[in-house]
Amino acid sequence: MKRIVMFLVVLISLASVAWAEDDPPTPLSNKEAIALVQTHVDYVWTLVAAALVFFMQAGFAMVETGFTRAKNAINIMMKNLMDFCMGTLAFWAIGFAFMFGVSKSGWIGTAGFFLSDFTPGQDPWVLAFWMFQVVFAATAATIVSGAMAERTRFSGYLVYSLFICGFIYPIFGGWAWGGLFHGGGWLEKLGFIDFAGSTVVHSVGGWASLAGAIVLGPRIGKYDKDGSVRPILGHNLPLAALGVFILWVGWFGFNPGSTTAAKKDIAMIFVNTNLSAATGAILAMITSWVKIGKPDIGMSLNGALAGLVAITSGCASVSPTSSVIIGAVAGILVVLSVFFFDRIKVDDPVGAISVHGVNGAWGTLAAGIFAMGGTSARVIGVQLLGIGVCFVWTFCTAYLLFKIIDKTIGLRVSPEEEAEGLDYAEHRGNAYPDFEVSTYVQR
Repeated sequence: MKRIVMFLVVLISLASVAWAEDDPPTPLSNKEAIALVQTHVDYVWTLVAAALVFFMQAGFAMVETGFTRAKNAINIMMKNLMDFCMGTLAFWAIGFAFMFGVSKSGWIGTAGFFLSDFTPGQDPWVLAFWMFQVVFAATAATIVSGAMAERTRFSGYLVYSLFICGFIYPIFGGWAWGGLFHGGGWLEKLGFIDFAGSTVVHSVGGWASLAGAIVLGPRIGKYDKDGSVRPILGHNLPLAALGVFILWVGWFGFNPGSTTAAKKDIAMIFVNTNLSAATGAILAMITSWVKIGKPDIGMSLNGALAGLVAITSGCASVSPTSSVIIGAVAGILVVLSVFFFDRIKVDDPVGAISVHGVNGAWGTLAAGIFAMGGTSARVIGVQLLGIGVCFVWTFCTAYLLFKIIDKTIGLRVSPEEEAEGLDYAEHRGNAYPDFEVSTYVQR
């Protein structure tokens, strides 16, 4: 009997231990449970937005390919693929630390290299935040691909991609956005407004494009001896149009995603983004109609992109009506800017300087002018300061970089390679093997 009793006691004890181990954790209060759900949703929204911004790489690749000649299609695709891949590693290694690392001076981050801010077992927010930021860095880099299309040596382009994602973009980005993580940039402390990056992302890409286009020089045959412009038509405008629609969709991650939080504020950001893009396309169409006598598809597509770039800075702080005004000015400005750069013989095959550089500056200024909280001379002054600093920093460093590349490994392909097409000269490939894409005859 004693043995039976002892057996039952042991059995009950073991069952009690097992039951205790299966007990659910202490219930959370309603407030704690709601906060936990909100945190999880914030993670999901930020990563979904990052995926949308990554999809913009496809949009850029299609726009650039469509606006250029068929003999360079593989080269464009390779550059868009590699600037994301090279840029990812550069941003992981040093760029993120320079931009968002601890910065006592407000000039450069000094911690977080190789994502060392993340320790397994700790809150992984740094991973979600890094993923959202790396696609922004890649966007700044890929903007330059279009402005330097059809005559850039591929090896030189790879070096540039590393440098812009690892140094040029992160340094200025830290001045304006460092406080979003562990940093604290001197521009943001002054009150600089650039919610999603009209200047931080787009003007950086645009002014680097300007430097690259100047160092490279125009494509062969672009300008006659008398200075007149000879249009070099893109080979696939339907592809370019599809790219613009993809970019438009991606911008719904770019701007609303910059909240890095799933909250009601994203509704207005969606609306503002869409209104500005639509108005930009319409005004670019009208402006081109007046200038050249026909509604031009290329200008209209770039008008939509110009509206998207311009609203990126103030999308969270201006009204829908102001978004329409901002987009309208952007649509007019992009057409006039394209003609201006052609007049001074800066060859930009896709209009990247006008879309991203010029309208990035306009959008940043507009964010100060139309701020719903009110504006002032000081607010506008800080915006102008940020625009000017971005131009000086980016143009000067990019120009120096391109000059160094040009004098060392080489930046521009030979005239023979340019005439033949970079698909064969640089990659020994042909994007359209069933069609003649070049009249160049190899001897």
